[in-house]
Amino acid sequence: MASGVRVLVVNAGSSSLKLTLLDADDQVIGAHELDTDGADVDESAVRDALNTGLGRADAIGHRIVHGGERFVTATLVDDDVEAALRELTDLAPLHQPKSLAAFDAVSAQLPDIPAVACFDTAFHATLPEAASTYALPAAWRERWPIRRYGFHGLSHGWVARHAPRILGPSKDGLRLVSCHVGAGASLCAIVNGCSVDTTMGFTPLEGLVMATRSGNVDPGLLLWLIEHTGMSASDLGAALEHDSGLKGLGGSADMRVVLTRAGDGDATSLLALDVWLHRLRALIAGMAASMGGLDALVFTGGIGERSAPIRARTVDGLGFLGLEIDRDLNETASGDLEITAGGAATRTLIIEAREDLEIARQTRTVVGVSS
Repeated sequence: MASGVRVLVVNAGSSSLKLTLLDADDQVIGAHELDTDGADVDESAVRDALNTGLGRADAIGHRIVHGGERFVTATLVDDDVEAALRELTDLAPLHQPKSLAAFDAVSAQLPDIPAVACFDTAFHATLPEAASTYALPAAWRERWPIRRYGFHGLSHGWVARHAPRILGPSKDGLRLVSCHVGAGASLCAIVNGCSVDTTMGFTPLEGLVMATRSGNVDPGLLLWLIEHTGMSASDLGAALEHDSGLKGLGGSADMRVVLTRAGDGDATSLLALDVWLHRLRALIAGMAASMGGLDALVFTGGIGERSAPIRARTVDGLGFLGLEIDRDLNETASGDLEITAGGAATRTLIIEAREDLEIARQTRTVVGVSS
């Protein structure tokens, strides 16, 4: 395929479908964001979006949440791959159907354009066994695909590629913690551009406190609830996914609301913020420990990019890692920026989440054009 490949990036989220067309220089030619309901995608809305203002695409890159154990790199989608992706739905029942519905809707309109599946789990294929293995019976692990997969890999992958450009020349073994915090949130420990640890696991429920997800919970507590309250697995799943996290603690899933209420002295919001920050700091320190140190902390994702108070309060509890930020730069930050205080031993960056650029890069690589 000739150089100058224009990539249509298809990103199906929890409540929206983003269609972005990038030119050969990764400039956005056109974009549409469509509201979605559950796992359904309005094919007529997709058709209208593709036929109105986006223009011609040479290849299509689809964000697919789960690649299982088979798909550890971006992959050209054929009938066999598509069938395999559908078989992985059990591993990501809340996310995979939406991605596949978007694939179907776009493919129906653009059947002759090569489509590439780009996986959120693939970046974590480099996790060492010590980081990917659960301490569960061997018979379970041998029979079923039980392991820590990790997610947000497209975002963490972009950080791994882009942070060194901002940091400049550095020693081999550059150690980063990518802190993707938004409605969903996860950390990734990155050494020399490779994931070596992460906070999400078999599902995106593990790890940090999120907007509506619980993050880490003692499994014994869940067993107790089943035994003593009669809760079903589906009841527990719904509560852990949709009614926990900031929403469960402070009554709102929106960090901006929680910060405002906490500033007004609301006790539940103060607790929600303290719990959220406690978990975040502890797990950042854990990521640093898994690498034997830290060279730079990178904030990305909606909260990481836009909330100066959250960045400040996070770093305030991590001075022992050599982190300190410039308060003025932090308050006025916009776009990709270093906010390290003068003399700090460990650097702090803000990087805009650009999953679209990472998907485009992987898509061009698969169709034969590096970028």
